[in-house]
Amino acid sequence: MVQDGRRKAGGTGLKVRESVQSILAELDRLNAVEQYGRVSGVRGLLVEVAGVERSLSIGARLVIEARGGRKIRGEVLGFKDNRALVMPFSALDGVGVGCKATIEDQEAAAYPASSWLGRVVNALGEPVDGKGPLERGGVAYPIKAQPPSAHARKRVGGKLDLGVRALNTFVTCCKGQRMGIFAGSGVGKSVLLSMLARYTACDVAVIGLIGERGREVQEFLEDDLGPEGLKRSVVVVATSDESALMRRQAAYLTMTLAEYYRDQGQQVLCLMDSVTRFAMAQREIGLSLGEPPASKGYTPTVFAELPRLLERAGPGMDEGSVTGLFTVLVDGDDHNEPVADAVRGILDGHIVLERRIGERGRYPAINVLRSVSRTMPHCNLEAENELVIAARRHLATYGDMEEMIRLGAYRAGSNPAVDEAIRLNPALEAFLGQKKTEQATLDQGYDALAEILGQSEAYHAGLPAVNEGMA
Repeated sequence: MVQDGRRKAGGTGLKVRESVQSILAELDRLNAVEQYGRVSGVRGLLVEVAGVERSLSIGARLVIEARGGRKIRGEVLGFKDNRALVMPFSALDGVGVGCKATIEDQEAAAYPASSWLGRVVNALGEPVDGKGPLERGGVAYPIKAQPPSAHARKRVGGKLDLGVRALNTFVTCCKGQRMGIFAGSGVGKSVLLSMLARYTACDVAVIGLIGERGREVQEFLEDDLGPEGLKRSVVVVATSDESALMRRQAAYLTMTLAEYYRDQGQQVLCLMDSVTRFAMAQREIGLSLGEPPASKGYTPTVFAELPRLLERAGPGMDEGSVTGLFTVLVDGDDHNEPVADAVRGILDGHIVLERRIGERGRYPAINVLRSVSRTMPHCNLEAENELVIAARRHLATYGDMEEMIRLGAYRAGSNPAVDEAIRLNPALEAFLGQKKTEQATLDQGYDALAEILGQSEAYHAGLPAVNEGMA
């Protein structure tokens, strides 16, 4: 009884100390002097503010008081002719010359807490799920944080079970790795993301829905993610009708929340759909500021911001890590378009979804021959690599002869390798397909592949760790 009393007293004391620290941090952020300027012009998506330009810097926040009492938040993106160029987070209705623009005391930072799990927030970190206010953490996490130093962060960890058979075996992912999912529209990216969110063996999932269709958000939360998936997730949403600044901010906030949970020593899965819409939002912002369009209309800052965003994922300096899986919407199924090409060069591997595979009814529509994980084959055992190489060889052989086989031009017995590929193809296609409600572990995937190839006995004989455990 005495010990229980001490525990309760200790827990109460800890909560009081945390509350006091939070209040002191809030007081430190308050500014005794209010500084404000006036709107001197509106040009497209930009608002020109005069009078306080010497008190502002790039990234500073202002609140514009529109006519009718509506308050509009904005961010300083540049300066011209002694005026600050501000882009709003919402529509400019009611903003005119002379409107008051007050400098916001709060820096561009989030204050996450562990209680944010299971919640849905907007790009500003405000709850949008109707479950009440969010607890405010005591530590500020910058929205545009710098990636950890390259020489200070740890190397990627061991294999991560993604719960998707085709990925676990053919495109193995490690803890702290960054992968891209490249596909055209309507090929099954969102469904694959929902499988990864539910089945990946991680502590926390941070999901960013950037520029998502409004009607699909609830469908994703209720049908694809489900209550169990949402319980260990934080979802950041910025729909396609929101401003370019909100869509860009949502991507930054997604990475910020992932960094928070990583710093708690947790294994974080960061899913972002999609990097392309982040690039499009940055393009809108850049063109509004007068940047010259470069490749396919994308401005230079797009290609400068992509590595700054994506490099934030990866191993941390301590035990936690952020495993990033980012979707890339390829324009017109062109996998060499500028954003896809840039992202592919930054990430540690790419997963290619192909429309023709989905058209014949196999989902997820992953082309394993075009997909690459840069941690393979080093993360696998020799026996596992031999299985994957053999399966790839059969799939490649069938792919080379597929047209002739379909036309009936190939004669059985002409080539033993082709005959074997034809025999194994139905089983391999069934192996690569997986229902949305089905989960497959790493071991199950390798066991099933060994059985299909008729190498089950040799495969298990090549697993020394298993044999030692059995001995």
